[in-house]
Amino acid sequence: MKNILALVAVIMMIVTGTEKVDARAIDNGRVEVAIAQLKQQYPDADCDLMSRGVAQVAALWNENDGSAEQFGEFVAENFVADSAARHELFEKLCKNYEVLLGTQNQVAVQLSLPTILAGPEPANIDYIMSAFNPYSHLWNDLYENKVAFITILNFPNYTLVEKNSLSANWSRAEWAYARMGDMFTSRVPAQLNKEAGQANADAENYIASYNIMMGNLLTDKGERLFPKDMVLLSHWNLRDEIKSNYANHVNGREKQEMVYRVMEHIVNGTIPAAVVNNAAYDWAPMSNRSYADGAEIALDAEDTRRYEHILGHFKAMVKIDQYEPQKPTGIIRNFEGSMEVTPQEIEDLFVNLVSSPQVKKVAKLIKKRLGRDLRPYDIWYDGFKSRSAISEDELTALTRSKYPNPEAFEKDMPRMLGVLGFESADADFIASKIKVEGARGSGHAWGAASRWEKSLLRTRIGADGMDYKGYNIAVHEFGHNVEQTIDLYNIDHFTLSGVPNTGFTEALAFVFQKRDLRLLGYDQKVDDNTTLDIFWGLYEIMGVSLVDMKMWQWLYANPDATAAQLKAATIEIARDVWNKYYAPVLGEKNATILACYSHMVNAPMYLPNYPFGHIIEYQLEAHFAKCGTDAQFAAEINRIYRLGRLTPNEWMRQAVGSNVSTDPILHAIDAIVK
Repeated sequence: MKNILALVAVIMMIVTGTEKVDARAIDNGRVEVAIAQLKQQYPDADCDLMSRGVAQVAALWNENDGSAEQFGEFVAENFVADSAARHELFEKLCKNYEVLLGTQNQVAVQLSLPTILAGPEPANIDYIMSAFNPYSHLWNDLYENKVAFITILNFPNYTLVEKNSLSANWSRAEWAYARMGDMFTSRVPAQLNKEAGQANADAENYIASYNIMMGNLLTDKGERLFPKDMVLLSHWNLRDEIKSNYANHVNGREKQEMVYRVMEHIVNGTIPAAVVNNAAYDWAPMSNRSYADGAEIALDAEDTRRYEHILGHFKAMVKIDQYEPQKPTGIIRNFEGSMEVTPQEIEDLFVNLVSSPQVKKVAKLIKKRLGRDLRPYDIWYDGFKSRSAISEDELTALTRSKYPNPEAFEKDMPRMLGVLGFESADADFIASKIKVEGARGSGHAWGAASRWEKSLLRTRIGADGMDYKGYNIAVHEFGHNVEQTIDLYNIDHFTLSGVPNTGFTEALAFVFQKRDLRLLGYDQKVDDNTTLDIFWGLYEIMGVSLVDMKMWQWLYANPDATAAQLKAATIEIARDVWNKYYAPVLGEKNATILACYSHMVNAPMYLPNYPFGHIIEYQLEAHFAKCGTDAQFAAEINRIYRLGRLTPNEWMRQAVGSNVSTDPILHAIDAIVK
């Protein structure tokens, strides 16, 4: 109890020492009295649970919630000592929270439709409503009506360290209780939630329409390399265009060099603002010259616009920090909170791979296959995939014929699941819980929050049907939806629904994506090439993630930075990471493309989930390789993703028998390149 009271004291100092935060009304003496009274009232109750719950209620109780005497009365009246009665309370809370979260999710889905789905250009009112969250005050309301405090008192929070040390002996019910304890650990004012939502909506809308008109790109000789009607969304489609041209032996390298230069201009802010999502101008990215009706014209550069959106996220985040006493920075909330892994653990995992001697061994293999020196954009080398030997035109012709619209893809989902080994009834059930919609952007999976909703698969489909790039992304998102369905509809406790962090849903999405050709009827196997492909993908995305992490560390070290200063710092960070881990392998120094990912703008600190997911993907693939049949493969997906939201290492131990680690893939690479 002494440690708990010490924690409360620290929390109170943090909270009361910051302006604009409501004063806390309960001191340590009052906490001790309340605990002593409960012990007298319930002598056989769990003392640790009791002390933890009272202390955590006290840390979040403010003067508006009642006096110290009223606090004591509340604790005495609402602590549930009997285990059966406590479980009954848990079930009632689960039911009500599922209703609230599901309804909140549905409102968000409906309000954002005009800005997310393909259709008419959104009007200003659409953008306003997409950022509006009528539930932004919900958590504050639950504190005011004391439901949050009842939850905290009877289902207190455990720190990440405590979860990691205690969880091996927890039952499923104890895990579910602990996850309910994660629901209320702070009190963020509704206005700040609104501001964060607005910053997110602004960034999302900026990225969703960041299209490069490829048919308007010119070489310095005035030649057009791309079809007139080709439009590629940054960064996703640009990256995939580089990948697709490894099979193009006519002008593939020239196209890759041009796309690489486009990416550099986006990061550096030197892209003309007027050429983004606008076919009125031609642009020669190699020399950065712009033209209108054949005549050269001076256009203003985009400059800091990209970084203004990142700064908008940061400013909203800093305002919230003071209301998060247990996790007082966005960095801590993202890693120790959302990912449940420390930033240092993540960085150590990534550096262990990107600095490994295996990188140079694989790079040597790629160089041999390409027959040339490597270039910076070869971080997206795609030659380990079987589709690299198949013309993308052939693949696109097939996907366009099969999927002329979202409904066709949705109708085909049961068959695709059957190909992967899912039983007919299981495939039909999972597919029935997924709705496919045409996306304005690159596409995404939007999960359900309650068991009366469907998860949403948003994918980009052109007027001529789904091209191969769109199909490949759609299969990735399909993997997300399958995860979202299994660990919501088939979970034993609602509070355990989901996965430990988004890296685990990315892992299954990658597993599905690796089988995209098989779903089209091609002979596609998971073999040594798959391992090489995962490894090289890890090498690329880990560098991108390190840049993202270091950018946010810089922001917290420089909270008064301007957008111009942030841009300069991000470019410098990108170059530093590149020069340390990539230039020795790929040749060119000072490349900035590690900062090109759109997630850096519209999804703060999300990027580390991708390499974390790839690490898990490899460990899953190694586990799935032991399955003798497709039916066993599908059965293992069902078993593993019913584990739900445990901590990352506990999930991995129960799934495949080991912690999250890069060592297995490094050992596998050594064996392959031998």
